[in-house]
Amino acid sequence: MVITKLLVFEKLKLIFYPPLEKSIVDLKMVENLKISGKDIQFDIVIARDDDPFKQALQDACEEILQTQLAADIHLKMGIIIRPGIFTKITNKVLEGAKNIIAVASGKGGVGKSTVSVNLAIALAKQGYKVGLLDADIFGPSIPKMFNTEDERPLVETIDGKDVVTPLIKYGVKILSIGYFVDPQNATVWRGPMASNAMKQMITDAQWGELDFFLIDMPPGTSDIHLTIVQTLSVTGAVVVSTPQDVALADAIKGINMFQNSSIKVPVLGLVENMAWFTPAELPENRYYIFGKEGCKKLAEKMGLPLLGQIPLVQSICESGDKGTPVALDENTLTGIAFAELARNVIDKLEIRLETLPPTKKVDVKLTK
Repeated sequence: MVITKLLVFEKLKLIFYPPLEKSIVDLKMVENLKISGKDIQFDIVIARDDDPFKQALQDACEEILQTQLAADIHLKMGIIIRPGIFTKITNKVLEGAKNIIAVASGKGGVGKSTVSVNLAIALAKQGYKVGLLDADIFGPSIPKMFNTEDERPLVETIDGKDVVTPLIKYGVKILSIGYFVDPQNATVWRGPMASNAMKQMITDAQWGELDFFLIDMPPGTSDIHLTIVQTLSVTGAVVVSTPQDVALADAIKGINMFQNSSIKVPVLGLVENMAWFTPAELPENRYYIFGKEGCKKLAEKMGLPLLGQIPLVQSICESGDKGTPVALDENTLTGIAFAELARNVIDKLEIRLETLPPTKKVDVKLTK
């Protein structure tokens, strides 16, 4: 591999300066780049010598270049102090979105993406402008569930910056890392690289005006979750679980994460997915194969609303695999359930907006 300036700048664009939530390249914090073989030298420009992110930026540059270019590169970085470098920088991330909602789960395999997709479509069918971000960097499923695996978002250069236009399907603007990587290959990235990739889908995309911006979060509690709440003022969270105890135990962790004193994202309520099994030939029958009303009981215990109970029917799996989500047909059992879920989310969101102050982005320093 021949290391060029263009290639180095491309890799350094993955590194964001936390206070301004922009790439150090876009902020013009990288100067005097010189390359000789595998010897790379450049300066990082900051506003003051006691910048708390000075060392973290240097460490991130070293990690990105060594992992993505060559492990044996020789890197020399200097620091330039330039007061006022950021005075003309504005920070307006996703300013066109009225409500930002994280759809999360403490555990994988509970149908969080299915809920995210169908909730987004149900909201769109009720006349709202909706965007959906697939934040599951390592297991993106949005492209398949919207039947857009072969499509690619438009990327254009505006004022020297690459800007992505989300795809639109079923009235929902959608974006996923799955559109930019080979679906047959595993995405093997370190935490900071995954967080930066996800962050770029927020900051470098033309989302436009939205009533709802839904984020299909990855399972668990990870760097991605922290990056989301550091980047955006999340209006509220919806937590998805199945009724069995092992899923509920992880759901509690997810709820506690959002309610953490350093994060303080209001939890709008819980969704019980796979609440019961109903055979297509016996639509009136209910079989509680994962336990009965476990999520409902947890909601009552934690003083949270139960936003909806979604039955397990074969059509949900089939429709998701075909890219025709069940919420498209409001006359089916599951279509009705998701339409009701959308109305309940709206109701609880209105109460949240009336009774609680706006959510603030998490201060990076609070999480150290």
